[in-house]
Amino acid sequence: MSTLQHQVTELLREWRNGDKEALEKLTPLVYDELHRLAHQYIVRERPDHTLQTTALVNEAYVRLIGQKGIEWESRAHFFAVSATVMRHILVDYARQHGSAKRGGAATKVLLDEDSIISQERAAELIALDEALKTFDQIHPRKSKVVELRYFGGLNNKEASEVLKCSEGTIERDWRFAKAWLYRELRLNE
Repeated sequence: MSTLQHQVTELLREWRNGDKEALEKLTPLVYDELHRLAHQYIVRERPDHTLQTTALVNEAYVRLIGQKGIEWESRAHFFAVSATVMRHILVDYARQHGSAKRGGAATKVLLDEDSIISQERAAELIALDEALKTFDQIHPRKSKVVELRYFGGLNNKEASEVLKCSEGTIERDWRFAKAWLYRELRLNE
């Protein structure tokens, strides 16, 4: 574990134990990586219909610091949870956007007013979220691999640390999950 990874892990543990100063020290150490994660989501959007990366980071950060009782195990665990939070924000936003297009009411997601998500992308994101929920009921660990690799941008080694299994297992789970999700999404088109 690098010095930075160790420092982040220690600060996460101190924060979990109630040290508010640890959160202040932690923020600059994780912000760039959170921004990179958010950017990975954003680049999947069409160039003319994008969400604001900073808005996604800020909303995720607000939700993360509001989390109570999480036993932060490591830097990788923190970013895995961050990826999950960002996924939920984007799915909530996609659902809100779709509902607003149909005139329905939905819970407001705190993103920039200028943020736009294409209707096509919103439908894809919601379909993927629904498929992942089904997949999670059948294959929980493989579903977590998808979340860590696709949404979290973690590599096999980082995912194996979070899930406490071998890199080979992560690779096999990743291949299986991609095939299963591809088939599931094609069947539901």
